[in-house]
Amino acid sequence: MALPLEGFRVLDLTVVWAGTFGTTLLADLGAEVIKVENVHVWQPMTRGGQARPSAEVVKAGAGWAVGYPNAEPGPRPWNYAPTFVQQFRNKHSMTVDLLSDEGREIFANLVSKSDALVENNASGTLEKLGIGPDFLREAREDIVVLRMPAYGSNGPYRFARALGVHLESVMGHTLLRGYPDLDPSYITSIFSGDYVAGAHAAFAIMSALRHRRRTGEGQFIELAQAECAGGMLAQAFMDYSMNGVVQERIGNRSLDGRAPYGLYPARSEGDGSDAGDRWISISVMDDDQWLGLREAMGDPEWARDPGLRNEAGRLERHDELDGHISEWTSSQDDYELMHLLQSHGVPAAPVLDSSRVHDDPHVQHRDLNEPLDLYDDVGTFRYNRPFLRYSETPLRIRKPPVALGEDNEYVYLDVLGYSNTEIEGLRERGHIGMDYDPEIP
Repeated sequence: MALPLEGFRVLDLTVVWAGTFGTTLLADLGAEVIKVENVHVWQPMTRGGQARPSAEVVKAGAGWAVGYPNAEPGPRPWNYAPTFVQQFRNKHSMTVDLLSDEGREIFANLVSKSDALVENNASGTLEKLGIGPDFLREAREDIVVLRMPAYGSNGPYRFARALGVHLESVMGHTLLRGYPDLDPSYITSIFSGDYVAGAHAAFAIMSALRHRRRTGEGQFIELAQAECAGGMLAQAFMDYSMNGVVQERIGNRSLDGRAPYGLYPARSEGDGSDAGDRWISISVMDDDQWLGLREAMGDPEWARDPGLRNEAGRLERHDELDGHISEWTSSQDDYELMHLLQSHGVPAAPVLDSSRVHDDPHVQHRDLNEPLDLYDDVGTFRYNRPFLRYSETPLRIRKPPVALGEDNEYVYLDVLGYSNTEIEGLRERGHIGMDYDPEIP
């Protein structure tokens, strides 16, 4: 059977994570997503931090930023930058110089043959390039366009650029996501705001395409990423509006007042600096599970205290319980603890750093990863598969992470209808290529 979005063509002018994740979802669902790129312009944090990082930078930097295959930058580092390579599956890539009049003509031709366009650049970027709303409507009247500025296209923050961590800070999520005895500045940066916005973007595009199918009308949609990130605070907003409660930082404890509930140290091979520390999550959700935890621990004398038999008593003495439980868990293997606790009906699981996730039996059983051959023959590596699962139209990785300009021939010949002679001229004039300009570091 055809995939849900098969037959739709989406132009991808996204950068970094939020928009790129949204177009990844569309590509996973079967849309033909064409990433429009420019060999003369480096978009920071999209195909990596640098076009050509040195071997020294790769070896010395953090793995999430410069963990290139085989710990080497390789011949074309932009084709396998670790932070973003997973967002380029199932996509096509073509190159064109949008800074030139000829490039804009080529782009108008491509827009006329496409159903939708997604971009999450800083406000005003498309207008500066000369490809704003009027240009797009003229190219195709019923085009669906989704714009994802960080904080909207008006107001005092309209020109601000942001990653997920900035969205979370502005919206207040960082204030709630931490430990009560630490300043928020000590909290590790996360980027969930990007993924939340990307998911909203994919849904908005699908809704607009459905609307066009029913009415024949295109749409211009503005989706402020900060508003999407606000959804991560829903419980806090509701708690205040309904109960007058201002939520505070609670670390890893339960929002619903369960106890004991949190992360506890297991036997470690090192410390946090080398990912050698081990932790286990334990969540006691009711009185029966508390009895199960007591049994797993060997029913120590301190746990027999009648005051701990009910949840209210345990919650009041949560700090004390954490100390006892940590003393018990700290000398044991995290996986062995998980099996022991689960056998007594207690929800528990190891906390895995990225180096351990691929080999987790549950991850392997769920078939969450798939080996892919990267461009330039740099090797085969495991990457996340589409997380949506359908019985009749199973989603899979149909195309490995796309290299810069990998589909130039397909787009220019088959989609746009240029001749081989015309394509050679465009190549000579700097539109078509697979390598960034040599002067781009």
